[in-house]
Amino acid sequence: MQTDTMDPAEEPPSMLWGLDPVFSACARLYVRDILEMLESTQVPGIYFYNLHPIYKVDVLGTVVYKRERDDFFCYGVDDGTGVINCLCWKNDLLKEEGDDAAQGGFDPVAELEKLKQAQRSRCRLEIGELLRIRGPVKTSRQQREIMASIYYKVDDPVMAVQIAWMMEVPELYRQCYDKPFQLQPIASGDSAVSSIAKATNIIRDFLKQKLVTRFRPYDVLDLLQPLVCSQSQAASADQEPVAGPSSCQQLRQLLKEALQVLQDEGVVYRKVKSQDEVYHVTAHDKDLFMAVKDIIREDSKREKYAEKGCHVLHILSAVRQRYSLNVSKAALELVLKSLECDSDIISTSDNHYTVF
Repeated sequence: MQTDTMDPAEEPPSMLWGLDPVFSACARLYVRDILEMLESTQVPGIYFYNLHPIYKVDVLGTVVYKRERDDFFCYGVDDGTGVINCLCWKNDLLKEEGDDAAQGGFDPVAELEKLKQAQRSRCRLEIGELLRIRGPVKTSRQQREIMASIYYKVDDPVMAVQIAWMMEVPELYRQCYDKPFQLQPIASGDSAVSSIAKATNIIRDFLKQKLVTRFRPYDVLDLLQPLVCSQSQAASADQEPVAGPSSCQQLRQLLKEALQVLQDEGVVYRKVKSQDEVYHVTAHDKDLFMAVKDIIREDSKREKYAEKGCHVLHILSAVRQRYSLNVSKAALELVLKSLECDSDIISTSDNHYTVF
């Protein structure tokens, strides 16, 4: 197991950790990654995965060994990627020896004892049973372990909980954990980048609020006018006027760069590249959604894709052949995610999709 500490030069300052939402949550990480995380040099007990500061984790796995002491249980939990030691403290109910005697009729004492017994059965697990545990990560005697804040046995006869877990965790990795923690540039430090970010957000909000399906650059040009005006006023207040691009040229350049960012993110795309610049909004393009769904439905019937489904690169190639050469991978991934959320398709792995 890797127990090295984080390189101080790479570790983000501790005062900024709170800006990462992962720091305040119980991260649903694989046991393998929990065992390999690097410990902070600034604050012992804090670990890093892709520069995300991790304090608490949430794990679902099978008990593969157990030890019991007077004050705690020690469970070995296997989630399929590794085994981690989990220290689960007993509460007062687990230390009591309840009386099983019950009288006829309704006996509050007996009913209370039944509730206590039910709670004991949820906290006392045997090898092979499913355990859900949340709590901070600790390193004790060179071994990584979880100190349980909450733990309980999971009754999962038809594996519904485990299947839901296997669907959710890879998505969390894609959307959050595998993207390194990065701070947004401060406006005063990088005004050009800040202006592009503001312009991109203005256009994105406009498309979302107005439910726009397609647009041309001049449709959103006026929305960015206040950014150029405020930037020009700030520049004129700080320094003497010098020759440079006009406000109109700045506005068009800002719009061009903002649209390029939206294309790179897959939010918009140009179905046909011509002098008449028409941008299609990916999330509202019903024809694109229908084309992607039809391709997956038809090609999943072929013997080559019957078992695992269609690979995302195959879907992208088919979409470009049958619908538009200009659909980007980022735009396709947005469509696939939306179709999966609507249960129109299902992902059989990180990059393969099929229909129900």
